[in-house]
Amino acid sequence: MKSKMRTWNVAMGSLSLLFLCVSPALAIATNPSQENPHTEQNDDSVTQQRTRKVTGVVLDANGESIIGANVVVKGTNNGTITDLDGKFSIELSDGETLQVSFIGYNSKDVMVGAGENHIKVQLREDTQKLDEVVVVGYGTQIKRAVTGSVQSIKSEEMADMPVAQISQKMQGKFAGVQINQVSGKPGQGMTMRIRGQASLSGGTTPLYVVDGMPIVGDISTINPDEIESISVLKDASATSLYGSRAANGVVLIQTKTAQSGKKLSVDVYGGIQYVPEKGRPDMMDASEYARFRKEIAEENGLAVDPAYQHPEALGKGTDWYDVLFRSAAIQNYSLSYSNGDGKFKSSTVASYFNQDGVLTNSNYQRFSARANTEYVFSKIVKVGVNLAPSFSINNSPQSDGNWTEDKGSILQGAMLTTPLAPYKNEDGSIPLVASGPGLFDNPNWYNVVRLNKNKTQNTHLIANAFLEVEPVKDLKVKTSINADLTQNKWNSFKPSTSGEIYKAPYQIPEAKESNNLFYTWLWENTATYSKQIKDHSFDLLFGISAQKYHSEYTMVTGTNFPDDKISTFNAAPTITADGNINEWSLLSYIGRINYNYKGKYLLSAAMRRDGSSRFGKNNRWGNFPSVSAGWILSDEEFMKPLEKTISFLKARISYGIVGNDQIGNYTHLATITTTNSNFNNALASGRSISGMGNPNLGWERNKQVDVGLDVGFFNNRLSIMYDYYSKRTDALLFSLEVPISSGFYNIQSNAGKLKFWGHELSVSSKNLTGKLQWTTDLNVSYNDNKCLQLGVDDAPIIGNNITQVGERIGQFYGLVWEGVYKNKEEFDKYPKHAQADVGTIRFKDVNGDGKVTQGDDRDIIGNPVPLWIVGMTNSFTYKNFDLSIVVSGGFGFELANMVDQFAGNLDGVFNVYKAVDNRWKSPENPGNGRYGTTKMGTTAPERDWFSSRFLYNGNYLTIKNITLGYQVPLRNRDIIKGLRAYVSFQNVYTFTSYIGANPEVNISNTGTTANSLQQGFDYTTYPVPRTITLGLNVNF
Repeated sequence: MKSKMRTWNVAMGSLSLLFLCVSPALAIATNPSQENPHTEQNDDSVTQQRTRKVTGVVLDANGESIIGANVVVKGTNNGTITDLDGKFSIELSDGETLQVSFIGYNSKDVMVGAGENHIKVQLREDTQKLDEVVVVGYGTQIKRAVTGSVQSIKSEEMADMPVAQISQKMQGKFAGVQINQVSGKPGQGMTMRIRGQASLSGGTTPLYVVDGMPIVGDISTINPDEIESISVLKDASATSLYGSRAANGVVLIQTKTAQSGKKLSVDVYGGIQYVPEKGRPDMMDASEYARFRKEIAEENGLAVDPAYQHPEALGKGTDWYDVLFRSAAIQNYSLSYSNGDGKFKSSTVASYFNQDGVLTNSNYQRFSARANTEYVFSKIVKVGVNLAPSFSINNSPQSDGNWTEDKGSILQGAMLTTPLAPYKNEDGSIPLVASGPGLFDNPNWYNVVRLNKNKTQNTHLIANAFLEVEPVKDLKVKTSINADLTQNKWNSFKPSTSGEIYKAPYQIPEAKESNNLFYTWLWENTATYSKQIKDHSFDLLFGISAQKYHSEYTMVTGTNFPDDKISTFNAAPTITADGNINEWSLLSYIGRINYNYKGKYLLSAAMRRDGSSRFGKNNRWGNFPSVSAGWILSDEEFMKPLEKTISFLKARISYGIVGNDQIGNYTHLATITTTNSNFNNALASGRSISGMGNPNLGWERNKQVDVGLDVGFFNNRLSIMYDYYSKRTDALLFSLEVPISSGFYNIQSNAGKLKFWGHELSVSSKNLTGKLQWTTDLNVSYNDNKCLQLGVDDAPIIGNNITQVGERIGQFYGLVWEGVYKNKEEFDKYPKHAQADVGTIRFKDVNGDGKVTQGDDRDIIGNPVPLWIVGMTNSFTYKNFDLSIVVSGGFGFELANMVDQFAGNLDGVFNVYKAVDNRWKSPENPGNGRYGTTKMGTTAPERDWFSSRFLYNGNYLTIKNITLGYQVPLRNRDIIKGLRAYVSFQNVYTFTSYIGANPEVNISNTGTTANSLQQGFDYTTYPVPRTITLGLNVNF
């Protein structure tokens, strides 16, 4: 253990050194200034020169033809584009220059000699980040021309990370984006928030758009190997084209398309996972727990049970985490083929991923494929079909959650079970019960994990087909039909020999099965027009889209099985069933204009009009406009003296309105439910209204202002992107009380307001060049919020979190813990609660009435959401070696470790933390003040009253990934074009003072679900494993 800790401490020191070295390493030399591309023509001389025809071909760096490249006689409107073979023909005069350009490549000026009639032009890919092409809503843009807040990463920036989820690869890469891995379950999705939560009761998940198709479910079934790029749209200008679904931001995922040439790639990795020490609770062993129980008895004047009479003789006993957890394998095999030659282009990826869980009997498998194809009929017609099927199987015992709400929480049950009980008898048999004197009867959790069945099968298909026509020059018309189909089947079986907390075997066998089938189709028609008229550039977009969603859900439960041998429902004497059907539809009109003058004065305006079935008939349509502007100051003459230092400088500002439609499908309706009534002593089924409808229910509107600055220094070797934003959510969905005479208690209405604001900073630097290259990408963001209105009377929403006007959303609300009454003097000095005594826990008298009561002395005691989010990636290359280190973290928040409610229980009915031994035992031995006396009748407030005693500093910084690779030199590249081997470490180390296993549970209330009003509670979750893998990339 000491050697392991020493290794991780070395890693920590190395990381800290890297972080501190970023600033001084930026002593970057400037490059010679570029030539001014603007040249003047002498019109008189031109008219006297001979005009002739010149032909040519435009190629990329690999010698492949570039289709659709622009070829223009410089300084004129005379231009053409290359054909399917990259060829062109143009008329020009002697001495004129051709300017050749294509998106994603550096433009090139070519002087055509007097005797040249045929030329070959080779373009190189644009390596300057500020000139790269980024994916935005309904299209692409050159990065320097973007006026909204958009961040993008390419597939190579996410490579070689042994993870199942796209969102895991995104962690630490984007400013203002909080991505939390709340559970380490194989196949488990992650929670994501962009610029904070924008709603209270509405959803806070961003909109995911894959190749133009908004995804209704999560993105966990999508294979990360299929991704080409990811763009995060954050401000209203960037997101307004997604209108009513954009309040929480938009994530655009672009999958791989065919590249020039033919390429076959094989990617393989395999490795091992294990639970780090941080993921294991520090519980008492057998001898420590027996001594604890013995001291409880002695402190209360009771006889000591013989089982606890001699603690020293019991040894370590059973460590239930050692019993349940294991080292587990992870493996991935991916085959991809790309053919970008000729009229037919295709990109195909097939992959198999298999991850055994570190918890026994858990596993996740995913089979996936993707085929993106495109056929160019002619210069004006192009068609394409994209298909992406996937199938996954997830075997996952019910491990997470709070046992008081769900008795099946294996991890919490196991950690609280006595270490004196064996999981296996000396003869090899497995006992059914794990209990002891004075304890609740719990099952043997080893049995529960082995015998319980909990299986999910997911079949998913994303399909797209499109037709694009260019009827006239610069005008493109596109129609596409998209479909997203998912069938999710879940089944479980609990045999009689299993059990739950408080419920040891035998129990009644139970089987459950659910089927959820949903599909959505989207038909979109767009027209784009791009035109350059001298110094004026226009890009116009208009479109119309229609989308329909349908889902069918059924759940069947069977109980009272006669035995455990047959678990099918035909063997169950008692069967119950439930189900529902949900539908919604959306009709939308979109429009956008991008304009720039001389490439430096930028203006963009967009509008989306949505009509949704989710809202009341009087408020069904919503308009979502935006406007943004940018000014590239570095192109101005007055900046020329600084061009060697400031190579790029752009200011931008935007304002817009977006909406949130994640409110449920029938919230605006007076819904009907089944009701049973008694007529003439006979039960009759019927229907009744279950809630009041509101025909005026409308959108949650998010109004947002963003001010940004993009700066490049020293030929963009150091790039900085800064944003300040302020957004306000109006018409917040809120439950209003109504007179009881109406027959109901409340009605859903738009009656709330929230405000969010923050700062985002992204820094990208090329610290070292030459043989040793070092680049750093750092992002830091701050996000805060305030509640401005709640309903008509501003009544606060109170639980263990509180949301009230003038304060942050969902802050912790409870008693203020002040230690324990250490002695009689303190007991007489301070206010007391009803069960107070010397040695019991002490709380603050907040209202000053001289006594402490649970209802009257609660106060705001903490903030569950990080105010600061940070991420950093350091990349190094030296000769054939490459090294990358990815870090992410959160700061400025607290976590409520609710496990302490049970693992700190002083009644002795559970196993407890080792720290409980440092409790109050006497005035001379008062402990550390966290745990009080075990005196009977005094422990309930400490256990049951929510207070700041449960809160811990949640700040954390995690080394998410370290990857070391080696490009194998090849003498003969006729067959194998490239060969790279690497070793990767995932979830390397977390620096935190938090006592729980995972500080990233902060945006969930149970470790598995996000909730704005109740968040920051840790009831134990499946630990996030540390992973070590070896991988190989082969290109043919």
